[in-house]
Amino acid sequence: MGELENCPRCGQLFVKTMRNVCQDCYKEEEEKFQIVYEFMKKRVNRQATIPEIVEGTGVEKDIIIKFVKEKRLRSTQFPNLTYPCERCGTEIADGKLCDACSKDLTHDLKQQEELSAIEKRKQEEERAKQRTYFAVDRDKGRN
Repeated sequence: MGELENCPRCGQLFVKTMRNVCQDCYKEEEEKFQIVYEFMKKRVNRQATIPEIVEGTGVEKDIIIKFVKEKRLRSTQFPNLTYPCERCGTEIADGKLCDACSKDLTHDLKQQEELSAIEKRKQEEERAKQRTYFAVDRDKGRN
């Protein structure tokens, strides 16, 4: 069963199931998608960038980016459809991060894993020292 939520676009209360917007906003988005798709179907517009689509259709940039991210408008069909990386803003055609940011995050995660492994090893060595009993030879000093 769905949950009651307020639509993030208009604030109307709706039952959230598969969509994250209310029925009215969904219909409005579908109408805008049809406008954008009809614009992009024309041979002369297939190379259009997002700003050119906004200018040609009047549809908001954020909604067009949403269509691209949802793969409703594919960069294989329309090669100039790019949107900003969520970390640095570099234009990308797929995913949420550019290659450079993805590599940086992967590198940072590997470094963190190495630091965690070193810390764990230190803790284990410390525990091993605490469990070790050392015998003191009392007679050693009495000859």
